[in-house]
Amino acid sequence: MRRFLGFRDFDWPLFGMVMLLCTISVLEIYSATMHTKYSGFHTKQMLWICGGVVAMFIFAKIDYHKLIDLVPWAYGVCLIALVAVKLVGTKVLGARRWIKVGPMHFQPSEWVKLILILAVARYFANLGGRRLSWRDIFKAFVMVGIPMVLVLIQPDMGTTLTYVPILVAGLFLGGINLRQALILMTCCVVLVAGAWTSGKVLKPYQKARLTSFVNPDNDPKGAGYQIRQSLIAVGSGGVWGKGAEKGTQTQGDFLPIPHADFIFAAFGEEHGFVGSLFVLLLYFFILMRLIQNAQTAADLSGSLIIMGVVAVLTFQIAVNVGMVIGFMPVTGIPLPLMSYGGSSVLFTFLALGAAMNVRMRRFVN
Repeated sequence: MRRFLGFRDFDWPLFGMVMLLCTISVLEIYSATMHTKYSGFHTKQMLWICGGVVAMFIFAKIDYHKLIDLVPWAYGVCLIALVAVKLVGTKVLGARRWIKVGPMHFQPSEWVKLILILAVARYFANLGGRRLSWRDIFKAFVMVGIPMVLVLIQPDMGTTLTYVPILVAGLFLGGINLRQALILMTCCVVLVAGAWTSGKVLKPYQKARLTSFVNPDNDPKGAGYQIRQSLIAVGSGGVWGKGAEKGTQTQGDFLPIPHADFIFAAFGEEHGFVGSLFVLLLYFFILMRLIQNAQTAADLSGSLIIMGVVAVLTFQIAVNVGMVIGFMPVTGIPLPLMSYGGSSVLFTFLALGAAMNVRMRRFVN
């Protein structure tokens, strides 16, 4: 047993790619913020990364079956934390998303993603691979839907959307058939259309964000400002980029939040198409490595855990990069391992730790 639980079975190539991406992140945060009020945030990012690496190794050593057994308790704690955010959370820019713990701000909605990945894996693994009934599907929707509603009312639509791919991956791998999938998609379209027209679910500024990317020039100084500045930054980078610390949009403080939501735009301006392509390829290889690990998992629950991680990361990468180049609305979803943010960094490393956990036990019956 011990042979298979040693760190010799740790996915070191995957870890190397992750750390390379983190190094790029720290360097870009330093470059993008050196002449702004956010100067010095690269040091904080390094501390979060170091903490994340430690947490990942610890998480990888705990048998994921034990983690799955603790899911009901963890799920309950997360719901309490989300309710606490609404009641006593710190309000920033009109939204309550954080709980202040000493000098730090804790964002429970980020951690809920990890719990939901484990919860969905536990739920569908316990079904034993049998054909899903509508009752099974309804229970899965309720399990993921309750945290979604609690996060949406903070309001935090971006994080709410990141819970969706976890459910979709679980349903797909859990055995949903084509007819059920088509019915669910039709219902979702109807619900989204109803939420859009009702005026009670989405706030006016959220609607403006969701539509501004279609034609940002309609409101260049308002809802379309972020998209326009991002497109200018990416376009001005050209093939090779302007060089580190030389991006005019970034250094001139035109690009909003260059170290967080729009870090890919800042990177594209400074390192051009070639540098951006390199980062995207790095993400691609990381995701393919994770999928390979899912294929070699010892059981269905292990495969579901890794594919849940893949689903969340893929969604966040696609939405953030799409937002930067004007193909997606501005939702505030961070770019994994690149954007600044303690809660996001720690979640990503813990999720990778869960994936490593499954890999290390792939030969254990």
